[in-house]
Amino acid sequence: MGTVTPLRTKEEPLYPGVAEAPRYSCALGGAYMATLATFGAVPILHSGAGCGMAQNFGQNFAAGLNDAGPQGNTSTPCSCLVEEHAVFGGEDKLRALIKSTIELVRGDLFAVISGCVPALIGDDVAAVVKEFRKDVPIIHVNTAGFLGNSYKGYEQFLEAVIDQLLEPLPAVRRQVNLLGIVPFQHVFWKGDLQAIKTLLEKIGLKVNMIFTENNGLEALRSIPAAELNLVFSPWSGVGVARKLEEKFGTPYAVIPSVPVGPKDTTAFLRFLARRLRLRRSSVEKVIAAEEHRAYRFSEYMAAISTMALPNAYTAIVADAGTAIGLTRYGSNELGWLPEIVIITDNPPEEFHAEIVRRLTEGLESAVKPEVYFEIDSHKIRLLLREHTVQLILASSLEKHIAVDELNAMQVSVAFPVYDRLIVDRTYAGYRGGLALMEDVAYKYGGPL
Repeated sequence: MGTVTPLRTKEEPLYPGVAEAPRYSCALGGAYMATLATFGAVPILHSGAGCGMAQNFGQNFAAGLNDAGPQGNTSTPCSCLVEEHAVFGGEDKLRALIKSTIELVRGDLFAVISGCVPALIGDDVAAVVKEFRKDVPIIHVNTAGFLGNSYKGYEQFLEAVIDQLLEPLPAVRRQVNLLGIVPFQHVFWKGDLQAIKTLLEKIGLKVNMIFTENNGLEALRSIPAAELNLVFSPWSGVGVARKLEEKFGTPYAVIPSVPVGPKDTTAFLRFLARRLRLRRSSVEKVIAAEEHRAYRFSEYMAAISTMALPNAYTAIVADAGTAIGLTRYGSNELGWLPEIVIITDNPPEEFHAEIVRRLTEGLESAVKPEVYFEIDSHKIRLLLREHTVQLILASSLEKHIAVDELNAMQVSVAFPVYDRLIVDRTYAGYRGGLALMEDVAYKYGGPL
């Protein structure tokens, strides 16, 4: 078994101090990104002006040099609270802002996202929002930054949708929702969602991926019609799935990571075939065709993978879901030796043991990784210095220590990513492993 270092020991205070460059934003940032990822949704920030602008480089640009879309950054309506509102309240300003936004901005759904100041001064944001509900679809997401990080904000957005927007619907046979992939926070979110949807449609499922759908409001309203909710994370989105089960009776399944490569993807499809009672012969036909292509094409990279990284000792620094998927693929299909895995998304302690189990059991490598839970970038660098590795799959923050100190190759695969453009790139599914090897081989050879 790998050794585990918790994020915080019992002897340490609850708030031990400032962490250097944690790999996420606040709850407001997570809800803001989820709104921007919903086509047709318009965010309205009830906060200080800096709360929205900080997300430009703090979330959008850090997610593989991405922009925020037509409703993001300086185009986002904001109440821009100042000292005066901290004393006298900001409800009147918010009311006027919502009214003008509805008149001037075309949108299918409006999401009022409130930050720290309204929570501290006691603005009744929910009551103000309720005044407009008879005119337009509108929700309130209470995301004071001290309530959690951007993973929490993602869940708060969906929980607000569940409580304020959704109505019961008859379950549609073979329809599933995709949860747990957090927009922008998971840097391959667009490609991952599309790859999973395409694959599941091949085995006869109707897939509601919610984010990036052309009609975001319709996708949200279709959530209660699912036969099954799929959570592609060991923890993020599980609370949302539980809420949907409580309110609409929809069961859910936790898939610990987006499956990477043929082995885990095949296991995932066979699990769905059993769970949703699909025709086994049809699913196996899809599996056979996809495996044939993936393994046939992998022959083209055999030489470079053998020469560049034969049994390479690897380090992975990423959120839990990304780390699990890449660790398993590297160990079980490429022969890499997982030396150390550092989990950076601050999962609740109740999920730690399961995350460690997923990272250490079922690996075909003789080497089992040391597993750490750490958000402080300085401490992450200290942990990496204790190991000799040839490959580091991490964020852009590990780029210089990999090259300058550890003499290792580094590929940016986890938030934040400032050194590559990621639009619809994905490592998901049968073809995802090939894409990962293309990126690793590029780093091995370098540009011409």
